[in-house]
Amino acid sequence: MPTSASLAAALDAAREAYGARNPNSLAAFKKATNSLPGGGTRTTLITLPFPLFIESGAGATVTDLDGHKYTDFLSDFTSGIYGKSNEILRQAITTALASGMQFGAHTTHEARLADHLTSRFPSMDLVRFANSGTEANLLAITTALKHTKRTKVVVFSGGYHGSLLAHFHAGEPAGNNVPGALRVPFDFIIAPYNDVEGTKALVGPVANDVGVILVEPMLGAGGCIPADPAFLLGLRDYTKEIGAVLIFDEVQTSRLAPGGRQTLLGITPDMTTVGKFFGGGFAFGAFGGKEEIMSIFDVRRPDHVNHGGTFNNSPLTMVAGSTAIEQILTAERMADLNDRGDRLREKLNSAFGGAGAPFVATGLGSIIQIHCHLAKDDVLPALELLYFGMLERGFWLAQRGTLALNFEITDKDVDEFVEAAVESAAAVVKAST
Repeated sequence: MPTSASLAAALDAAREAYGARNPNSLAAFKKATNSLPGGGTRTTLITLPFPLFIESGAGATVTDLDGHKYTDFLSDFTSGIYGKSNEILRQAITTALASGMQFGAHTTHEARLADHLTSRFPSMDLVRFANSGTEANLLAITTALKHTKRTKVVVFSGGYHGSLLAHFHAGEPAGNNVPGALRVPFDFIIAPYNDVEGTKALVGPVANDVGVILVEPMLGAGGCIPADPAFLLGLRDYTKEIGAVLIFDEVQTSRLAPGGRQTLLGITPDMTTVGKFFGGGFAFGAFGGKEEIMSIFDVRRPDHVNHGGTFNNSPLTMVAGSTAIEQILTAERMADLNDRGDRLREKLNSAFGGAGAPFVATGLGSIIQIHCHLAKDDVLPALELLYFGMLERGFWLAQRGTLALNFEITDKDVDEFVEAAVESAAAVVKAST
């Protein structure tokens, strides 16, 4: 059924007010459409009727072209964990920059960062670097298939593993003929998330062809749905049984603890992928695993496999990533950040419930998703109306309701966010009742 008339009217009014407040962003958007399809190069950031254009950022705030300031509760979809102007990283990058930008050669900082990652993640005996989480997952899958000499890749409904490994839903095509998505044409099996027996039922008939099972310990873009520990443990046992490689995509969940959610649960996969903030603010990805798998890249072996990438070991990224792990991504600071996220989620759910608002927050630690439980056709309009209300009150989040905290967010910011969320939700309650 169509969106309710009152909700549609409220959303139209919110869009009109948004447009009137942001003429400079609108002008920038119109200019951008002359050379960029849809005015941008990252679909995740697109907002209708047009996105805001940011001019600067400092600490936990960003400022748009029209001079509006927003407290950043999105943190670039988990990657901006350090805030907008971390002085430790700034100094490290400035010092590294004085020595040169790009060498096309090895530096000691490459092994420095690798040592940190292999020390933190029990599944990483050896590690290789890439330029994004997408690259890391593509390379991890391909490496695992080469290791097992098999062809099929198991992913899960709701999973997201990067721009070319996205939008997996049961019943949709497994290849590249997916509406609204580009997808690498691996031979996918799309299994039900949090359902070991359902996964076995799909995989069992072709188990000898399955080389990889790739899973997020918590669905990220799929709605911040945590994996049941029993589900992950079941996958661990099942991959051992059928001889497949189990890969944990911890690109997002690696912010839950120094060694990711795998260390919190005590479940060690064969391979792990990470990215985002481990580059210290620069583009970064990494994939690592057991020595018997990763040693195929050892150039001292006559049968080694090539893996290139001009910026895989960019000195600035290596220095920034190493500095971040050594001085910022400490166990104590990460625990504090995730405790703050847990409190935010609890406060949101309590406040939404008390106000009779049709929203609920899910997630783990500092990663949160706001869901709407209205009728299906009203869900996206309601989230959009909530989004515009939060922007008007000075808070930055995703239009789809995604939140991710950064180290600059304070308890005071959390309380103010919750207050603004209840006020913004009131417009949804009014329009939907």
